[in-house]
Order: sequence, then structure tokens, then C-alpha cells
Amino acid sequence: MEHRQAMPNATSNNAPPPAAKLTNLDFRPPTLGGYRPKVGLIGCGGITGYHLDAYKNAGLQVVALCDLDPEKAKDRAKTYYPEAKILTNHLDLLADEEIEVVDVATHPKERVAIIRDALERRKHVLSQKPFVLDLNVGRDLVELAHSRDCRLAVNQNARWAPHFSLGRVAVEQGLLGDVFAVHMGCHWDHTWVAGTEFENIKHLVLYDYAIHWFDMVRCYLGGAEARRVFASTARAPGQSLMPSLLGQALIEFDDAQSTLSFDAAVNHGPLEETFVAGTNASFHSTGTGNNDQTCYLSIDGGTWSPELSGRWFPDGFQGTMSELVLAIEEGRPSQIDASDNLHSLALCFAAIHSAETGTPVRPYEVVRCPE
Repeated sequence: MEHRQAMPNATSNNAPPPAAKLTNLDFRPPTLGGYRPKVGLIGCGGITGYHLDAYKNAGLQVVALCDLDPEKAKDRAKTYYPEAKILTNHLDLLADEEIEVVDVATHPKERVAIIRDALERRKHVLSQKPFVLDLNVGRDLVELAHSRDCRLAVNQNARWAPHFSLGRVAVEQGLLGDVFAVHMGCHWDHTWVAGTEFENIKHLVLYDYAIHWFDMVRCYLGGAEARRVFASTARAPGQSLMPSLLGQALIEFDDAQSTLSFDAAVNHGPLEETFVAGTNASFHSTGTGNNDQTCYLSIDGGTWSPELSGRWFPDGFQGTMSELVLAIEEGRPSQIDASDNLHSLALCFAAIHSAETGTPVRPYEVVRCPE
């Protein structure tokens, strides 16, 4: 059953080729049906403002906010859900029988126990990304979710960033044919992490940031199994932050290839690009950042430039939570199921191990994120 909105949002700037006229490229977050479960949020850090903004836009009710620092929870409640209960112990939130869905937005090390507690109490869970630090732990959580008949999803919200989503939908609808190349680059200033907990993540770029891009590679290549990953990192000239701000990865497939390039110390002329090539068409997105993108679909008959609407933040978060809620309502696996996300993490862990060792690595050779 399709819950995507009708498509006034991808009007063409020039006359689309005939094939594009026949394709419904509805890239906006899915629209909820009649099921509107009560939601609880565990962890009220900076990013969760976008979570809550998205949930309000989707028409969801968040009834409890939990954080070890009650002031953070109170601040979120004041801005988004004034009637929500304020809690400091996640077990108190999980004891609330009216809450059916839990958004776990803590850091990875603390997240596993919270997810396990939620599943044990038969709550559906949306986990912040990156999902886990150990693939075997992730598999255990997936099995626990299945045994409790619960949905366990991962907040890979880039799938509903307007430009990424447009390309994803074009691939899913077969417009590009067989995809054989995915090349993505981000050149921006990520030094805002100075003085935050993110500064202590050794592989900040290839792990915490790039997990979205590893996940999108899999989306564009239809979940094809990678053969090897080769990656490297380097420090930018004069950088004072602990984690390396430069990173790159090359991913080999049997009949495709992908490259990812990250330069996180660019403070003049930022650039973000995505290029996806298939046997029938190509998709190109370019701009100064992830909320400033122009997209092009080139196919027999010409090039079509759809007009994008929306923004990654908060639309991506509306996409992930709406997809989870629809999956629960329809009794199906979600597109962002944790079992699928383990494949994206396997690429990420392989890249980090490759950067550490200077050698190509096969996905799943490394089951734990290198320290």
C-alpha cells in the first residue's frame, strides 16, 4: 500500500524527456495513515530538536522526554511538546504502557542497553545512527526484536534528504537501469565539533559522518554485495582537532564501483556532489551543501532538472519515523530495518579498518568498529 504524497514538488525547469514523464519521482517523506502511536524520546541532545520538529510536522504525539540532564528534556518539551512528561530514567519511560514507539537518541555505547530494555518491554525502536559498535551485538538486537514481534529501525535519515531521495526513487523505479557507478564527495567545514563529544571520536569522518554515505551507496546499488573496501584518512594542514578531517574510500563490486571523498576542513567554497550512472540514465546532484542542491537526470531525449523542496533537516527525520510507523501499521519490515543496516555498517567498519592498516578489506572481515 503506497503512502507517498502526490507529486507537485518535482516540477521540471525544462521539458522532461518522455521517460521522465512516465515516472513518478515522489521523493518527499511518506504520509502517515490512521495509526498514530504515542512516542517517547530517550536522549535530548542537540540533534533531537530536528527529531521533534519532524514528529510534530508528521502529526505524532511525543508524550515523554527522557535525559540524564532534566533541563535538556524540559527545554525540548517547552519548544515542541509542553505536555510531555520529563524523566531522567529510561526505565520509567519504558514502563509507560501508552508508549508504543521509542526514539533512542543517545550515543552508541549507552544505546545498546537502552534498546535491549525497550525491546524486552515490547516497544518498537528507532535507533540513532550509527546503530552499534559491534555487528554481533547488532545481530543479537535484531533477533531480540524478532522474538518480541517488534520493529527495530535505524535513523538513516539521509535516505529522505531531498536530493538523495530523488536519486534513490529514480533508481528504485528503474529509470537509471543497471547502476554501475556511484561517486560522492563532501567538501565542507566540520570544525564546529571542537569542544563537543564528537571531537573525541577518532574516525569522526569515516564513522559518525560517512555512515550516511555508505548507506546511500547501498541504496543506489540496490544492496549489491561489495567485494573490497580501500580507505585512508589524513590530517588537514594546521588542524587542531584530534580526529583526521580528511577521508576517502573506494568500494569494489563485481560489476560496479563507488568512491567517497570527504574534506571536512573546507572553509572557502564548500561543495557537495553525487553522481550515479546507470545503463539507461545518470543522476547528478551538486551544490554548496546538503540543503543547497540542484539535481539533473540525464536520459535519452535530454536532461531534466527537477525542482527540489524540503530540507534534509528535519525532513529526513520525518521520513525515518514515518517509514517505521507505516511498517508497524502494515505489518511489514521497514526500509530502514536494523538487519539491513548491518550491511551498511559492515562497509563502514571495513573502511575504518582499511584506513588503519593501509590494506583493502572485505566487508564482514571486521565485525567491531576499530577503536
